[in-house]
Amino acid sequence: MPEPSTSLLKLLEKIARTFEEECVPYMIIGGQAVLLYGEPRLTKDIDITLGLDTSELPRIKNIAIQIGLTLLVQDEEKFVRETMVLPTIHEPSGFRVDLIFSFSEYELQALERVNKIRIGSVDVCYASLEDVLIHKTISGRPRDIEDIKTIVLKNPHFDFQYIEKWLQNFSQALNLDFAVQFKQIYDEIKKNDNL
Repeated sequence: MPEPSTSLLKLLEKIARTFEEECVPYMIIGGQAVLLYGEPRLTKDIDITLGLDTSELPRIKNIAIQIGLTLLVQDEEKFVRETMVLPTIHEPSGFRVDLIFSFSEYELQALERVNKIRIGSVDVCYASLEDVLIHKTISGRPRDIEDIKTIVLKNPHFDFQYIEKWLQNFSQALNLDFAVQFKQIYDEIKKNDNL
């Protein structure tokens, strides 16, 4: 993992400690997780999946304020109901922190598979490598496809069956072929890089 800034490390440590004290299941996803498994890149966002449904919004707002995060929307209830996201910013460091509510069967299983990384005096919960690959495949933007390639190249040994199982579930639910897309990307990497 590249050397993150001191302000990022302190913020991650505070988030992890507070969520642990408040018994909030969470995992860091998105660009910060890519930094763990893939290539260094500049990102001023921290995306965090919470294993909670939106009924916990009042509690999460209080926890966000306790962490030192500033809420970014006026009508949080309406915004979270529509998007499942509570956008915040940590003004001292400039990091945007999106708190994502999710209580699906998939997210609950992903939360049990987190990769705990020691930062300072606390373990910070990152999404597993496989779950980052699942998220990136579903997002499917060009940046996400590049992230998949760098993650697979750096970590050629992973649970392909777990990824395939969940992508097939999402494919059926959303009527899109995520499993096929991931296999095509993976086969292209194997062909070009002799994995």
